[in-house]
Amino acid sequence: MRLVLIDYDSGNLHSAEKAFARMGRDVGAVAVEVTSDPEAVARADRIVLPGDGAFPACRAAFDARPGLREALDEAVLRRGVPFMGICVGMQLLADRGFEHRETPGLGWIAGEIHAITPADPLLKVPHMGWNDLQIRREHPVLAGVRTGDHAYFVHGWQFVPSDQDALLAAVDYGGPVTAVVGRDNVVGTQFHPEKSHDVGLRIIRNFLEWQP
Repeated sequence: MRLVLIDYDSGNLHSAEKAFARMGRDVGAVAVEVTSDPEAVARADRIVLPGDGAFPACRAAFDARPGLREALDEAVLRRGVPFMGICVGMQLLADRGFEHRETPGLGWIAGEIHAITPADPLLKVPHMGWNDLQIRREHPVLAGVRTGDHAYFVHGWQFVPSDQDALLAAVDYGGPVTAVVGRDNVVGTQFHPEKSHDVGLRIIRNFLEWQP
């Protein structure tokens, strides 16, 4: 199995590469390639899109890679390759984001990216640190993950899905905040699974074994 971790200069990929390689050894022969080469993306068996920073900056960096969008559309939308977005990589799945200015997303899961506005004014934004997941819908990538398990978050904006069926898990941070979304062969986590210890490694392993 060939897994591509997309490098578009929008995040530190070292810990993610280590986590996916570690779980890849557990499930069999998984080659992890860190690249933005469209040809590598087009022939991948699994694709992961990370992202750190502001939504518009990540989208601009993504668009600056010639052929990347076309390769992703071919692999994910037409061939049905399992895809995972992480943090802003998950937010890019939405129709649009409103951080700094309105910016189009990939439009793979209907919804928008809005600022987190906790009901409790004492809660700080960005939402940083560990928070307990609330599983909303069963999904193969969340197999073995239970409500109350903790994951590690660093974000000030959240995915607001248009269809609640796409909401797989949330957390409470002065109100519900999206943690995991999914549709068809596409899934996204707002938290960093590579930094979420056993829970995150379980999710990574599930993703590598997932057959949508």
